[in-house]
Amino acid sequence: MSKDMPRKADESEADRDIYSNEEASQIARHRSLAPRAVYEVINLEGREELRRPLWSLWWSGIAAGICISASVLAEGILHVIFEGHPYQGPIENLGYTVGFILVILARIQLFTENTITVVLPVLKEKSLTMLTCAARLWGVVFAANMVGTFFVAFLSIYGGTVIPEYVEGMKAISHHFAHYSPVEAFKYGIPAGFFIAAIVWMLPSSEGFEIFVIFLFTYLIAMGEFTHVVAGSKEAFLLMLAGDISVATAFFGLILPAFLGNVLGGTGLFALLAYGQVAWEIDPETNGK
Repeated sequence: MSKDMPRKADESEADRDIYSNEEASQIARHRSLAPRAVYEVINLEGREELRRPLWSLWWSGIAAGICISASVLAEGILHVIFEGHPYQGPIENLGYTVGFILVILARIQLFTENTITVVLPVLKEKSLTMLTCAARLWGVVFAANMVGTFFVAFLSIYGGTVIPEYVEGMKAISHHFAHYSPVEAFKYGIPAGFFIAAIVWMLPSSEGFEIFVIFLFTYLIAMGEFTHVVAGSKEAFLLMLAGDISVATAFFGLILPAFLGNVLGGTGLFALLAYGQVAWEIDPETNGK
């Protein structure tokens, strides 16, 4: 057997030599990104976000709140069109994916994306400065997202920007969120936060299939009736402005519990797990223990 070993090594060397430069390039392009490479992509994006001016974050967050409202609009339209259809639920839930595709591909500031993007740099450096920057970004983006969704809800109810039939459709699909207790809104927010963070983690290695990845997991959120705080805030504001629920119910019974659930799912679960699998590769001190 020992005599065969050099020959096998030579065969291995020969195998590597048979690929042309073009073939080697194709192989490299089709290899999946290693977890460390994915981490570094998201880590760099997070650092860029943390350095952005407050006003840039603010207006980007408002834009995201406006754009994510397309999810509720699309659901409402499909609810009206397919009312009475035996598969009305699965069909109208297709509309839920629209706003997420718009927001994520437009690269504007959605709060739940930042439960992993800006958290990874904090987990790596573990400094008060990084933690303060992340808290600042979270606060500005979340507030801006709420302003954006409230603005669209107000225009829908009082501005006449959506025909009344579709407004009723949006209100109809929003009642499922309003019927949750605060505990349910929190619990069902955990999977939603986890899946949104997973989308962010998968996008660097999903070149050419980004829309499919976003569609698949946001459709799962809709079908599972999980709670996403930003899209859900549009539903809560619609019902609040229409007089169907109180201000206290909208904010403290629905939005705040969903916020906490999304943070726990996105940061407390996925971000920590994603960081944990590469911590020994990116942190020399950890690796040396």
